[in-house]
Amino acid sequence: MAVHGTAVVHPSAFVEEGAVVGEDCYIGPFAVIGPEVVLGARVTVKSHAVITGWTELGDDCTIWPFACVGEVPQDLKYQGERTRLVVGARTRIREAATLNTGTEGGGGITRVGEDCLIMTGAHVGHDAQIGDRVILVNHVAIAGHCVLGDDVIVGGLSGVHQWVRIGQGAIIGAVTMVTNDVIPYGLVQAPRGELDGLNLVGLKRRGVDRAGITALRAAYQTLAQEDGSFLDRARKLAEESDSPLVREIADFILSKSDRSFLTPKGGR
Repeated sequence: MAVHGTAVVHPSAFVEEGAVVGEDCYIGPFAVIGPEVVLGARVTVKSHAVITGWTELGDDCTIWPFACVGEVPQDLKYQGERTRLVVGARTRIREAATLNTGTEGGGGITRVGEDCLIMTGAHVGHDAQIGDRVILVNHVAIAGHCVLGDDVIVGGLSGVHQWVRIGQGAIIGAVTMVTNDVIPYGLVQAPRGELDGLNLVGLKRRGVDRAGITALRAAYQTLAQEDGSFLDRARKLAEESDSPLVREIADFILSKSDRSFLTPKGGR
């Protein structure tokens, strides 16, 4: 056990031999820190939280009571192989959230980026890859192998099917089941997840100028209404657009995926 001299560990907390606790960390009452856990500087682990497995938390993370971070995957194929969970700096994991380590078949590592907010009761499954500044609202379930880009927001009580990719800046409405890939900056809503436009509010908050938003709107209309298949329309955007945001959408669609896509209303 290596506990930095400036760290504060409550007498009732249990820090197992082998754990590394960084400078100015605080480990609250009845918290449990497992033997392969590495906590960066100024990490706060509140009462009754459990950090276990081969888990690394970046600087300034906060873990709220009854969260369970780094337990083994909920995957029947998992056979006890040594796999990891890595959480980036300043990420906040709220009450009763659960984050699992990876599996050998899925790459061996679950990642959560920096400045994320994992709200009450949310779940991040094995081998998921979560970008920076992602918000998972209360009781969201992210299945195994999912990929969420930076700045994604998933509304409360929503679920994301295994292997689904959600592109950067997309937003998923509350109580939505997402079973197919979501384009960057997409807006998804309805119980069975329909692509219903662009996340214009998010784009404006990011400071995207009017020209950029206009280009994205035109690209969305191309994906919805032009001739040819959905992939044909994406190829057209890749060939003809000089907007970096539009090319990001086209590249996302044309890249390898294990799922099909949510397409705009009227698209095929």
